Amino acid sequence: MTLEEIQAKLEAGVEDSTVTMDGDGCNCSTLVVSPIFEGMSLLARQRMVLAAVRENIDSGELHALSIKARTPEENT
Repeated sequence: MTLEEIQAKLEAGVEDSTVTMDGDGCNCSTLVVSPIFEGMSLLARQRMVLAAVRENIDSGELHALSIKARTPEENT
């Protein structure tokens, strides 16, 4: 799975998001910035991001994903 494919899935799965990726495709990290995270706990944010790629994790296509999920205000 390419970083571009993961990025596209995350952008589609998290409303109004800007996604930045780093890594090699099967072990990667992401920064997801979206106003939808406002008022959500860190755990709820991570669950939302993981839900977008759960199928790929379960299939083994994606082995590890380190997540930073922030609101636009937190990312400045």
